[in-house]
Amino acid sequence: MSDSSPLPPARLRPEAELARAALSTPLLSRAARLARWAGPDTRVDAGGTLVEEQLPAAAALLGLAGDDAVAYAGEAWRVAVDAGLVEIVDEEAGTVRAGENLALLTGSPRDVLAVWLTALETVLADAAVPDLDGLADAVDDSGRVDFASLDWDPQADADFLDGVLGNLYLLTVGEDGVGESPVPLPALAASMLVPDDMGEPTNDVLEQVSDAMMRLDDQFRALEPAGLVAYQPVDEALMADADEEPAAPVDDTDVSRYGMVRLTPLGVYGLRARLLEAGFEAPVVGELADKGADALLDGTARFGQPAARAETELWLARREPLDAARELLAAARGADAGGPLRRLRCQQALSLLGAEAEPALREVLDDPELGGLARVWLSERGAADVPAPSQELVFWLTVDTLAAQLAAEGNSEELRALVEGLAAQHSGFFAAAWRVDHPATAEVLDAMGRLHPDKKVAKEARKAAFKARSQHGG
Repeated sequence: MSDSSPLPPARLRPEAELARAALSTPLLSRAARLARWAGPDTRVDAGGTLVEEQLPAAAALLGLAGDDAVAYAGEAWRVAVDAGLVEIVDEEAGTVRAGENLALLTGSPRDVLAVWLTALETVLADAAVPDLDGLADAVDDSGRVDFASLDWDPQADADFLDGVLGNLYLLTVGEDGVGESPVPLPALAASMLVPDDMGEPTNDVLEQVSDAMMRLDDQFRALEPAGLVAYQPVDEALMADADEEPAAPVDDTDVSRYGMVRLTPLGVYGLRARLLEAGFEAPVVGELADKGADALLDGTARFGQPAARAETELWLARREPLDAARELLAAARGADAGGPLRRLRCQQALSLLGAEAEPALREVLDDPELGGLARVWLSERGAADVPAPSQELVFWLTVDTLAAQLAAEGNSEELRALVEGLAAQHSGFFAAAWRVDHPATAEVLDAMGRLHPDKKVAKEARKAAFKARSQHGG
């Protein structure tokens, strides 16, 4: 991902709901219980770790049992320390007390989420560290770890996990900001390792994907208690032979056995906060509700249709229909490159308004840029006395609509179908279209030439584009 362009907008749950979810995660609930349990008799070592003899009591307090109970209790304690829920009073004596942040867990939802985000960083840092059998042997006399001897690059592993989570965020918010469908682990691993221009992955790349899946399986198991993801682990039956990596799934019917992961609503909140911290522009549905119509139309230009509609509905809810319609129409004008898409978003916004908006649409019937969409709006509602459009206006609106679709979706199948339909319905379309006085006429005709499957029609479109450029000196 590049931080130079904005990400798709996310739909965030209310902060109160997210705070309740954060408090109920094993990550934060365990850390909070240990922080409230800690007292004058609690002791830690020089690194702030709970001393070994007190770990069984901590595990019992948390209701943990089994071989890993003590290890989980130790992790919960470390989260409590890192998140400021516990404070080291005297490092030499190893005494502790409740930290300042413990009180925040009974404060505002934003306070709770701030503590959760701090705790999350600890878990993410741990998740990026692989199991290293030779770690003790790699520590030199000064106490530093010789990573080269371990064949481990900590920064590369951290970057890989960040990249995977970034891709998962994109897949979650990309279409409509909801992202309720889980993502197969093989697809997520492949998104990081298989180049976009690679047809059939090589055996070497497939082996890398398989290795990455196993690493991600461990990492998502560790991240699930933090409330970041909902995770269905890799089926252990696939790993019966410890000396073999699982093969890639054969078809879609068995892909779920290879792991399925989904960002939770809390996870979307957490990753967005990290992306903002890293310098990305990560919009949220609802951010434009109190801004002007120009900000709404320009902002939703890059949104998918469901997210654009949700944003627009929130914007309209704060305004009287007639005032909103007039503001939208005024903001939709313009001969700049963004004009067609602004007018498309304006048309979509106006479709959400009822008869109260009619006077605003009638006011622009003679406007060369807005008259066409005004006629469409009025006609769709069965309004009386709607003047018939001139042929020039029909062609101008057609070019404007195609330019908007081209800006919104590029060379999509929907646009291809629209192009084929236009050429089929109007035999003399290209003979007239090149004369249309619209800034995007040549660009639209070029696109029609690229998209139309009939070579003869495509050639007509390209010739018309050449004439349009000659007419406008472009």
